[in-house]
Amino acid sequence: MTEGLDYGELFALEPFSLVQQEKDELFGRWLAGLQAHHEQACPSYARLVAAMGDNPAVPVRLFKERDLRSAGENDVVKTMTSSGTTSQVKSRIYLDRDTSARQSKALTRIVGDFLGTSKRVPMLVIDAQGTVRDRNMFSARTAGIRGFSMLGRDVTYALHDDMTPDFEAVSSFAEKHADESVMLFGFTFMVWAHLVQPMQERELSVDLNGLLVHGGGWKKLADSAVTSDEFKQGCRSVLGAGLQISDYYGMVEQTGSINMECECGHLHASVFGDVEVVDPLSMKPLGVGRRGLVKSVSLLPTSYPGHILLTEDEGEVLGIDDCPCGRLGKYFKVHGRQKGAEIRGCSDTYERR
Repeated sequence: MTEGLDYGELFALEPFSLVQQEKDELFGRWLAGLQAHHEQACPSYARLVAAMGDNPAVPVRLFKERDLRSAGENDVVKTMTSSGTTSQVKSRIYLDRDTSARQSKALTRIVGDFLGTSKRVPMLVIDAQGTVRDRNMFSARTAGIRGFSMLGRDVTYALHDDMTPDFEAVSSFAEKHADESVMLFGFTFMVWAHLVQPMQERELSVDLNGLLVHGGGWKKLADSAVTSDEFKQGCRSVLGAGLQISDYYGMVEQTGSINMECECGHLHASVFGDVEVVDPLSMKPLGVGRRGLVKSVSLLPTSYPGHILLTEDEGEVLGIDDCPCGRLGKYFKVHGRQKGAEIRGCSDTYERR
């Protein structure tokens, strides 16, 4: 445990309960403690601090090039890898038991706020069970499915192992839970291409109520000229007219502290993490409505120095403390990858079986 930081205090907070000024004060204290911890435990990070000053933003690409680990080798219980094609070098993220448990707990708290309950609900995973069958495989896609599945019960997979739709499984799930609120989870492109479109083509539909959470990249849908509104309309046309549909922004380098899309279409940072949009040349923060690089902060990782990351995504802060949905803190938008950055979305790249 990092000295001076009480995670019990952090998890006692509601996920979107702090105004930004209170959050900034909290993060200032916690980030100082996390920097001291990682400087002492990770020599590579200590050299980065020496070169760049206090609390440097670690470029996400550095996790592909260096082993950045703040936990003892024997304390690592799993190694996560980023998404990517087979030709790409993948990031390696080292988790000990405390960090892994913390990330799972934060994910539960954040998604629970959108579900309106902390209890497990019936869950339909829009993927194949074979994706998570290998317990030694911890890709970003696998991690996403496993992480979200912890929030559900009667977890049902909507696709066969060859990625074709299992219409019977989807229909049976809908009939079994017709009077319940359910959760659906999948990666954006796969939800669309492997379930929604095939159901539209066969003129099939079910009537589910609850929350559909999706994420992992819009590149392939953008290439197909599918907008966010069209995606939502398509999902509701075959999966349930009353579904709440929430995109999320997150990365394997900061598992757990995801940013969820509210009913107003805004991404929200929770008390477990935050975002800052910076000028790509000066690295200085930009104001509301200014477009720049997304710097992502998480208070959760202590087994690796992933608390402040410089992403390769362009975004803008849309507002602070005044979203009509009522959630406090920053809300923002991600426009996509910076020009020239490699594509690595979880749903944009996967191996067909």
